[in-house]
Amino acid sequence: MIVDIREERRVSGKQRWQLLLKETKFAAGDTGVLEAVARSGARLSVPVLGTLEESGEMWLQVEKPLMAGTEVTAWVEAKVD
Repeated sequence: MIVDIREERRVSGKQRWQLLLKETKFAAGDTGVLEAVARSGARLSVPVLGTLEESGEMWLQVEKPLMAGTEVTAWVEAKVD
């Protein structure tokens, strides 16, 4: 579940957001996808572009915000060495 959201930056009219999940398996440097279902029933897929650790919390960087309280399924992409 998303517990907090904040705007990371706005450049040339394009926004980037940070989401904080109640629980996460994302770690520093991870990317992946968040999946949610909108109130309308539409399925949403939001790419996680990166992460930012701050005060022991892992914030996920996204270009499409989801509301606090939204239940999500998170998929962390495997890292290739």
